[in-house]
Amino acid sequence: MTFRFFCLIAFLGLAPLLCAQNQEPPAHYQVYGEYSYLSNSINGLPGSHQALNGFDAGIAFPSWRNLRFKIDVTGYTGTNLGATQHPYFIMGGGQYNWRLGRETVFGEGLIGDGGINRYWGPNASPGETASFAAFGGGGLDTRLTRHLAFRMEGGYQYSYFILINNLQEINPVHLPGLPTNFWRLSSGLVVEF
Repeated sequence: MTFRFFCLIAFLGLAPLLCAQNQEPPAHYQVYGEYSYLSNSINGLPGSHQALNGFDAGIAFPSWRNLRFKIDVTGYTGTNLGATQHPYFIMGGGQYNWRLGRETVFGEGLIGDGGINRYWGPNASPGETASFAAFGGGGLDTRLTRHLAFRMEGGYQYSYFILINNLQEINPVHLPGLPTNFWRLSSGLVVEF
């Protein structure tokens, strides 16, 4: 009888704690930093594709009905066809979240601007340094602690950088095969507060 009594007391004492773990308050802000992989270099013509490595960082604001606004910054570095490349992208848009237990699945759409160093073309030829950029994709956050999660995400990225034919007269030239479509993969940590 005493054993059953202690089991009942333990169950009644632990039940609210177990329920409290499942009902976490919604996060207000998310700050994240990730390693990022871009599928091709900006001058990656057919036969000379070279992936770029870099970072992905940003902030997501408090959600409203599972939809939150976010600002995302990515930067890459690499060399291809005799030219060093340092592209970066600053984008903003929406992220929609679905909570599934400890995991959160999300989809996102971002638009913004891209920039790159001047001599990024084949054999370090000059190119335009600004481009429209768009990203569509999604990912998965796995909660590690109450305020920390591991994120894996990926998707399609569009940007349109073009080469310059002559520095005195800015005549943009789009070479056939110059990439505009990229795949981006990222993974890292998310802090929620």
